[in-house]
Amino acid sequence: MLVRSLILLVLALLSGVSPASSQIRAEGASGRKATTLGALTAYAGFYHLQAVRVRAKLVTDQVGTALLSGETRLLAVGDAATAQVTGDVEVAGTFIDVGRLTHDDQRVSTYGLAALSQKVLQREWPAQGELLVIVVNEVRKAEPFTAPSVRGLALDPLRFDGQSVTVSGRFRGRNLFGDQPASPARSKFDFVIQLADASLWVVGRRPKGQGFDLNVDARVDTGRWLEVQGDVHTSKGLVWIEAIAIRTTQPVSDTTPVETTEVAPPAPPPQVIFSTPTAGEVDVTADARVRLQFSRDMTPQSFKGNVMAAYDAREAAERGIPPASTPPFVANYDQGRRTLELKFSAPFERFRTVIIRLAPGITAFDSQPLAPFELRFTVGG
Repeated sequence: MLVRSLILLVLALLSGVSPASSQIRAEGASGRKATTLGALTAYAGFYHLQAVRVRAKLVTDQVGTALLSGETRLLAVGDAATAQVTGDVEVAGTFIDVGRLTHDDQRVSTYGLAALSQKVLQREWPAQGELLVIVVNEVRKAEPFTAPSVRGLALDPLRFDGQSVTVSGRFRGRNLFGDQPASPARSKFDFVIQLADASLWVVGRRPKGQGFDLNVDARVDTGRWLEVQGDVHTSKGLVWIEAIAIRTTQPVSDTTPVETTEVAPPAPPPQVIFSTPTAGEVDVTADARVRLQFSRDMTPQSFKGNVMAAYDAREAAERGIPPASTPPFVANYDQGRRTLELKFSAPFERFRTVIIRLAPGITAFDSQPLAPFELRFTVGG
């Protein structure tokens, strides 16, 4: 019997056109994300309802069909065709954290998620993070990576962990496009490179060299192609390269499999899926811009009057310093990137904790409301 701590992925291989077997499409406009089972479980909120691609070993035992990757074992149920591809497989599907859905969501009845919760957890409904599901569009045999690449490292980091590699990808700044669920937080110069459906972090060196000096917080610098040499590391669902050399290079290509057409169900409520600075970050630069990325397309007009910034008044009282107001700011929403950027007219005061609040009234384009949100970070010296 599975205990409550078991993390479950349901791999429902779908065929035909009946309602019970219709496929679903993730809301993410940036395309499918190559990742790992460990990253899905560690950052379920980020990957919820996103299209993903993972690699694992497909096995069958007395419990049923499962995916194995490293020490992570995830149960797989669904169409019997799942067992027709043995060994290492590459799975494309949509990731769902069932506890984040509402009971009346169409997917609950379509995929029998309430019954699944009762079977696995002995409860009618799971908490967030307890029942994690992939609705699979496709399973195919995983061809081994013959050489390191951004996709190879993203899909199979254990294969390259600790090795010295050289890979190429597009410069994406300090996760300016929400490619990654979190940062390794090694320095303020950490940045992301991306290739096809995959991305990873680069740490240890600034994106600077002969003929280039890129700003990790400037979108104008993104899109440049970089070749990175360094050692691969993976921990807690993140993959990064500790760089020893960075140089510009010519564009490279990598192929992702062609996928079947999918039909979208009703979309979920929007969420903030990434921020910079990150929650709780310290030593933030005084002239930092604040960026918040959303899981869905938002209504730009709904931000008006519902975005607030302030210094922590309680902290000021405890430290015996006079209260102060944050500088005025201008909020701009980038529809293409689903990102809200706050540009302040003057630097923050040093050693102050800044609070950014999104009040009720902010909505997605289909009027689904964003839950109230708060981000806190502390300015450095």
